[in-house]
Amino acid sequence: MAKSKKSPSRPAKRASIHDERWLHFYRQMLKIRLFEEEVNQLYLSAKMPGLAHLYIGEEAVAVGVCEALRRDDYITSTHRGHGHCLAKGAVVDKMFAELLGKAAGYCRGKGGSMHIADQDTGNLGANAIVGGSTGMATGAAMSAKMRGTDQVAVCFFGDGALGQGLLYEVMNMASLWKLPVVYVCENNQYNEYTDFRETTAGEVTARAQAFGIHSESIDGQDVRIVHATALKLVERARRGDGPSFLQCNTYRFHGHHVGDVDRSYTARKRKKRNGRSNAIR
Repeated sequence: MAKSKKSPSRPAKRASIHDERWLHFYRQMLKIRLFEEEVNQLYLSAKMPGLAHLYIGEEAVAVGVCEALRRDDYITSTHRGHGHCLAKGAVVDKMFAELLGKAAGYCRGKGGSMHIADQDTGNLGANAIVGGSTGMATGAAMSAKMRGTDQVAVCFFGDGALGQGLLYEVMNMASLWKLPVVYVCENNQYNEYTDFRETTAGEVTARAQAFGIHSESIDGQDVRIVHATALKLVERARRGDGPSFLQCNTYRFHGHHVGDVDRSYTARKRKKRNGRSNAIR
């Protein structure tokens, strides 16, 4: 019986450029996650001075937005800002050096976890003051417009900043002057230890819309959605169409900072178990 000829093997399908890009996004998100897990271990082993606020669970926001930016674009960050710094181009060793108070850190060890800045990557700095970075980002956008560049500024802040008057003052100014700034609200469902729904009334995006600012609310856990939306808003700002507001609905998997006992999560579980509406005290 004649042997059947083997069909020639097909060459392995090469990953498309699109696939490679998603793999890059995944690696960036994983880098942030592993960095934050190590930060937690450093704190638990008493090797790191002070506190840190972990970004675990929110990685898709930082990566999705920062991958829509150029190196010379600006970002400002929050006290939960390690993910923003890394996504914008900060290197891990200098980040750890800063957290450990070493002179090799980005701010020579004097900024610590909550005040990291890197001018080479357009990172104007993290800020421990709730909503404090909103003025910095708006000022950077104003500078870019006055200098005639097409740079864009992105301001990261948490839902707790929605209670700060500075945010509304600068959004008003940014809208009047059509500044190239994107306000990114990372709504992780908690104002420090308190459920977001107990502290914030109305629709979040309606606050920005009141100033005539284009606003969107998206799933902040899906890096593809975050990136596609951020690209659209960044390009909108770059061509001179003014500011925008992006609410990324996300979730932090740990407590407010590395030293707390996750009181908010304990309260939420108790609330669900008992069926009471006043469980969080």
